Amino acid sequence: MRRPFGFLIHILQMLVLTVVVYAAIQAFVAQPYRVVQGSMQDTLQEGQFVLVDKLTPRFDPYQRGDIVVFRPPASAAERDDTPYIKRVIGVSGDRLAIREGRVWVNGTPLDESDYVSDGVRTYAIDQRLTAWDVPDGALFVLGDHRSDSSDSRSARIGFVPVNHVVGRAFLRYWPIGTLAILDTPEYPHLTVGAGDGPSGAP
Repeated sequence: MRRPFGFLIHILQMLVLTVVVYAAIQAFVAQPYRVVQGSMQDTLQEGQFVLVDKLTPRFDPYQRGDIVVFRPPASAAERDDTPYIKRVIGVSGDRLAIREGRVWVNGTPLDESDYVSDGVRTYAIDQRLTAWDVPDGALFVLGDHRSDSSDSRSARIGFVPVNHVVGRAFLRYWPIGTLAILDTPEYPHLTVGAGDGPSGAP
C-alpha cells in the first residue's frame, strides 16, 4: 500500500529536481538574457531575449565579432548592476584605432557592414583617446549602435576582463518572430591571430 500523500511527495521531489537541473544549466551551460539597452541596434532590439552560451567559452576563447554579455565595471555597477551586451572588436594583443569614421585593427580597417547600419560612422568618445592596445586577459567591445553605446571607447567602461564575461550570445529567441542564430562575422582581411599587425596605430 502506498504511503499517504506518497504521490504528492513524488511530485514535490520531481519539482525540486527540475529546479536543481534548471539552476545547474543556467549556472554552467546557457542562460537567457533580456536586452535592456538600445546599444546593439539593429542587431538586437530592446526587449528581445537571447540565449547566452556559458559552456563553450571555457575551451573556445572569445573572438572578434562575438556578441558577449558581461558584468558592468565597478564605476557603472554602483548605479546599476544590469549586465551589458556588446560586440567583441579586439582581443588580447590587438592594436585598435578609430579614425576617418572607421575602426582599425592591427593596421587594417574593419569591415563592419554585417552589423553596423549603412552610412553609420564610428567616432571616439574622447578625441584624446583614439587608439588602444588590448592587454592580456581583456577584450575591447563596442555596441553596434555606435552613436548610442557606452563601451570600451569610454574610460568609464574601458577594457572588459575576460573573467567578467558571462558568456557568448548565440541565439535570439523572443519574440518568436525574431528567432535567429547570432553568427560571428568573419574578417578575412585581418591579420591572423592577435597582435601580429603593425605596431603603430594607422
